[in-house]
Amino acid sequence: MTTQAVKIEWMKSPKRQNESVALSANAQELADRLAKEIPDRAMLHRILATTEAEELEVIRAAAERTLLEHCGDTVRLRGLIEFSNRCVSDCYYCGIRRSNRAVDRYTLELDEIVETAKWCGQKGYGSVVLQSGERRDAKFTKLVTEAIKAIKQETRTAELPDGVGMTLCLGEQSPETYAEWYEAGAHRYLLRMESSSPALFAALHPAEQSHAARVACLKSLKELGYQVGTGVMIGLPGQTLDDLVNDVLFFRDLGVDMIGMGPYIPHEQALLPGNPAFPDTETRMQLALKMIAATRLLLRDVNIAATTALQALQEDGREQGLRFGANVIMPQVTPPRVRRMYTLYDGKPCLDDNAEQCATCLEGRIHSVGRRVLRNQWGDSAHYFKRQAG
Repeated sequence: MTTQAVKIEWMKSPKRQNESVALSANAQELADRLAKEIPDRAMLHRILATTEAEELEVIRAAAERTLLEHCGDTVRLRGLIEFSNRCVSDCYYCGIRRSNRAVDRYTLELDEIVETAKWCGQKGYGSVVLQSGERRDAKFTKLVTEAIKAIKQETRTAELPDGVGMTLCLGEQSPETYAEWYEAGAHRYLLRMESSSPALFAALHPAEQSHAARVACLKSLKELGYQVGTGVMIGLPGQTLDDLVNDVLFFRDLGVDMIGMGPYIPHEQALLPGNPAFPDTETRMQLALKMIAATRLLLRDVNIAATTALQALQEDGREQGLRFGANVIMPQVTPPRVRRMYTLYDGKPCLDDNAEQCATCLEGRIHSVGRRVLRNQWGDSAHYFKRQAG
């Protein structure tokens, strides 16, 4: 077992979690500051840089306290429907990029999308995510609009009179398309940056995909009234701790309501050159957890996902994400017959489990860390409502 693995095991030890121990001077100073201060740039860097077991547990505990104070102890579920892997973009890190000819392409029929969403509503998930590769043609736009309307209509119940909540993760679109989908009934949109650094963004994408265009889309989504989410990959080739600090500050400065981020995991058919900035998977895992904690400590009341990529690196990765301040999990409900066709990175878990198996598994994982599932509610971001009121 590596040194980093020992430190993560130390954090997960039930004895260590429950006992009161005397901290070292440095760890006590850190605990005192996190109890009374919102992190500044220097503190964010310290959080991301530390590998000391005591300090890691101080950071984890502070993030968990902040989560419980501002968001409560519930975990919000979003049934993830990956309804198409057709994509016009050519992101260098991605397994379903346009130029990858080894991928079998698919798009689910409208009826299957709606039936999958209905199953989520019947399970009490409260919300679904419609995710696909990027397309901007009229046929695709119409399919999404029809799916949103049908899902809202078909999932109305006494518990959810307006149907399930609806998050879209469909890439860059025109303001007119975003407006059409918002009017149809979608109210959350996740558009990940992958990196807030223009230089790193350029290294991840061909020239026709620009950092400025993606930021403009995020601003357009906010203006239309969406709850807006973004996120980054952790451990990209060439990435530094300063880049990651800037990512967290970017979330704050843009005023986003939701964060979805996880460790960078290469795909064998991707084009991204170079090794991860933090090649050791234990280091990347620990850094991903610290990014969740840092974001929680800075932004307080946003929704943060414990992403599937965490589980790809460690079997209990999503539970660790919850303990470091995450409060959203996206159960996999994509039909198993197409699930292997939607792999953005190698080693994606849950490829063979059906939706019922995923539901049972995730509920057990959530309960194992002392949290409870939020059922039959949209589970919107508290930050969004404060932003709207302000």
